[in-house]
Amino acid sequence: MKGLSDRERERYLRQMVLPGWGEQAQAKIRAATVFVAGAGGLGSSAISYLAAAGVGTIRVCDRGRVELSNLNRQILHGESSLGMKKTASARRTVSRLNPETRVVALAEEMTETNVGELAAGACILLDCLDNVPARMVLNGLSVRASIPLVHAGVRALGGQIAFLRPPATACLACFMDEPAAARVRAEPGADEEPIPIVGAVAGTVGCLQALEALKFITGFGECAEGRIVFFDGETMSFDEARVSRNPGCPVCGRVPRAGQVRQ
Repeated sequence: MKGLSDRERERYLRQMVLPGWGEQAQAKIRAATVFVAGAGGLGSSAISYLAAAGVGTIRVCDRGRVELSNLNRQILHGESSLGMKKTASARRTVSRLNPETRVVALAEEMTETNVGELAAGACILLDCLDNVPARMVLNGLSVRASIPLVHAGVRALGGQIAFLRPPATACLACFMDEPAAARVRAEPGADEEPIPIVGAVAGTVGCLQALEALKFITGFGECAEGRIVFFDGETMSFDEARVSRNPGCPVCGRVPRAGQVRQ
């Protein structure tokens, strides 16, 4: 693995001085590819802090365009981005934040057919999405390819995050059905009332997603495996719930745990 340049050592000094981080962890970050599904409220802060940390390649998938009503929370974009594809705006912003991070802009609808190609080479997946079908497409890839998935959702002044690594942990479909998922959607459909969301909440939870991804890449710390962490911004408190694999899950129920033999 190529050593760090003097510029990289200076740029990432404040994280590299953490005991157990150092040059080796930073080199892993530089070599990593992260797939971020969604360049909205969650994706904006997640992508920004992945780039700031020095992730080498971020593959960003979102088919939307920047609208004025996005700007209270989607900090990748500004008024000069109105009408632009969100992926192009994300690439432009990241190039200013950290020109050493490569953004692959994927302005496509994510489907069962193309998700593997869209996320090609990714070591971790970030669910920064706003709808259940797309979440389940991403979850399916996580299960099939054994790629960890950092799920998150936000609404009003609250949010949730989970680090999923099937088959060692539950997959998203083990505990989230459509009615439950709809309660944490951040973005409305065309015929729906706007879902309330304070921008700083999306920023907070998106930052936590970036942190989980960085911990996984570097092996630093402990990810939130086997639990959902809930953030309540109104009371400034955190809570969590344990989640286990559902043997009857239609997505991962037939996938054996590591070390198990399929019957």
